[in-house]
Amino acid sequence: MIKKKITAALMMLCGFTIIASCQSSSNEDMAQVLKQINIKNNTISNPFNPEMKLAYCDSLLKTKRLGKSPEVLFSKAALLLKAGQEQQSVNIYKYLMDNIDFMSTDETLPEQAIAYMRLGERSNCMLNHSGSSCIFPIKDDGVHKIQTGSRKAIEVYKMLLKLHPNDYQSRWLINIAYMTLGEYPQKVPKDVLIPGLNTDSDTTYQVKPFVDVAANLGLNINGRAGGVIVDDFNNDGYLDIMTSGWDLSDPMHYFQNNQDGTFSDRTEASGLKGINGGLNIQQTDYNNDGKLDIFVLRGAWLTRGFGNQPSSLLRNNGDGTFTDVTAISGLFMLHPTQTATWADFNNDGWLDVFVGNENSESMYSADESTCQLYMNNRNGTFTNITTAAHCGIKAFVKGVTSADYDNDGFVDVFISTMDGHKYLLKNKGKTAAGVDFEDVTAQSGLDQIKQRTFTTWFYDYNNDGWPDLMVANYHFEHTLGYYSAAAALGKAVPEAGNIYLYKNNHNGTFTNVTKEAGLDKVVYSMGANFGDIDNDGYPDMYFGTGNPDFKSLVPNKFFRNIDGKRFADITSSSRMGNLQKGHGVAFADLRNNGHQDIFAEMGGAYIGDSYTSSLYMNPGVSNNNWISLKLNGTKANNAAIGSHIKLTFMENGVKRSVYKDVNSGGSFGSSPLQQEIGIGQAKVIDEIEIKWAGSGTVQYFKNVAPNQFLNITEGNDQYKTTQLTKLIFRGKSMPVCMPMQMAAKTN
Repeated sequence: MIKKKITAALMMLCGFTIIASCQSSSNEDMAQVLKQINIKNNTISNPFNPEMKLAYCDSLLKTKRLGKSPEVLFSKAALLLKAGQEQQSVNIYKYLMDNIDFMSTDETLPEQAIAYMRLGERSNCMLNHSGSSCIFPIKDDGVHKIQTGSRKAIEVYKMLLKLHPNDYQSRWLINIAYMTLGEYPQKVPKDVLIPGLNTDSDTTYQVKPFVDVAANLGLNINGRAGGVIVDDFNNDGYLDIMTSGWDLSDPMHYFQNNQDGTFSDRTEASGLKGINGGLNIQQTDYNNDGKLDIFVLRGAWLTRGFGNQPSSLLRNNGDGTFTDVTAISGLFMLHPTQTATWADFNNDGWLDVFVGNENSESMYSADESTCQLYMNNRNGTFTNITTAAHCGIKAFVKGVTSADYDNDGFVDVFISTMDGHKYLLKNKGKTAAGVDFEDVTAQSGLDQIKQRTFTTWFYDYNNDGWPDLMVANYHFEHTLGYYSAAAALGKAVPEAGNIYLYKNNHNGTFTNVTKEAGLDKVVYSMGANFGDIDNDGYPDMYFGTGNPDFKSLVPNKFFRNIDGKRFADITSSSRMGNLQKGHGVAFADLRNNGHQDIFAEMGGAYIGDSYTSSLYMNPGVSNNNWISLKLNGTKANNAAIGSHIKLTFMENGVKRSVYKDVNSGGSFGSSPLQQEIGIGQAKVIDEIEIKWAGSGTVQYFKNVAPNQFLNITEGNDQYKTTQLTKLIFRGKSMPVCMPMQMAAKTN
């Protein structure tokens, strides 16, 4: 049956068949499927394929009638920029401005200016990349050595601002251009200066600068938008890194931790070569074997049928390789998506998956794209129960997340969309089909503001034991630089691009506390995650920002949680405000020293917007204590996803608790499933309470010393302590730390 369904779908979609059976699956089959879809999508009607459009422009320019058409040349210049050919783009814009009298300056000058800006970025941030490249505010090694692009851009922006003094977009970009030359603010003309861009708005909570060490470790992948997982795929106790890119020509990468401060690229050896694409990736343990598997989500943003791509379930074989089991698992689907959430929705000890698909009126498909719920059959396969569970939301879904928001023992789902609506689905419990959901959005108070939203997650930001909700606004009518300039100048603009923070009221409702939390700021998150960079027990947030427009040159944003009451913007002092497009984000203690580093997958939608990933090394923001917990379910799902952790301790004479659910964090980027939790200045953890997901088992561990890596198995009253070597990240030619030592003992 599975083979027939797959073959029929692919014959309709691609005009070819796949060799697959109910007994086996193969990476070669999926690689071939992806290759054929990529060939099919290589067409002029694909909105994200500038190469085919360029070829069409060139064919028009060879005709007598359109051989010197300024309209065709103008289109070609824009396409060249998307294709990463900045100098050719600049040349055409200059020719048009110098030779075509009737060309509109309002239309042409902004495009010419951004082409010059991109030329400067290519010459410096990309071809001569350093850890400070494109980091806002730009200074030190980030200042351009080759200054032609930015100087030419400034000339054009001056002309634009003379014509339109209130052009906030151009005002933002001219200030950035001066920064790239090391001339902000002193040489910026007073009438266009945006003051204060080179410091945090709240200097009280500034942090030491993080350092990008990706290049030294060989992790600086140059690619387009994509996802990231940081986790232990080979069960050696050390965290590995997996990345993806959204286009079907973009490869996945698997970097294995060598346990000595270095990483090895194991992509080809792991069998992942050819398993391309995936705007987002997540880890799971769908078969409860204790080895982390991978879920690859594809097709997002690609309307008009181009997003009808299969997601992939990759089984971890435990020998360093992965096998595509999408077909035999029953998860083969042809819907555009970038978001899903794995949880045990029916409390049977096995992980199910809720997938948020994108539905657009301009999209055509054999069946409409709705959200889908697949229940785990506990034998390596899944059953789609969407209709029976009443959760087939039809919307342009950009984020889904799950948690037990009402603490009734069943995991619920929140859905973020670009249609202007949010959805909260309450899990009503087990049914004959699996589970049933009820839409309680109206009662919850979450949909009072109807604007497009993107990144989302549940977390307990104020440590009261109830999951709160973060959802990022993604509403815009101008380029993002316009809003950034207006906000920096204190101008009133329509609410756009900020973060909505909803506090759980403990009664099924939420209150919007965005303003009082200090989060009513321009962000425009595409990818994000949360962690605890200072180990105070309150989760901080890092946001990857942008949109496909090259003029949307805005920094990634970093917010520090201040005692669960408000957030301070530490973007500038942290040196993590990357101006390039930001996507998948993971917080992880990669060096085993108790300090969470941050991996950010960078890059935009077009090949001309590719950029290198970053690994920001935590400088040691505080001397607070911490604990790392690796939970293993027996009655609960093996990965313990959804289990509740409560740490209780005395800090400076005050009793307090920290709450954390086992998950990978945000809806775009996956942190480790081992839970890295800060406990402030506590000298001992009085009690660790674990409520195991699904099983209802509750365990307690008393008087636990901090700053340890604990391995806890459900039902075992004694935990194991794992000794991991503290790693030192150095340059490739420099010595690294001593060989790894591991031991285990019982408490």
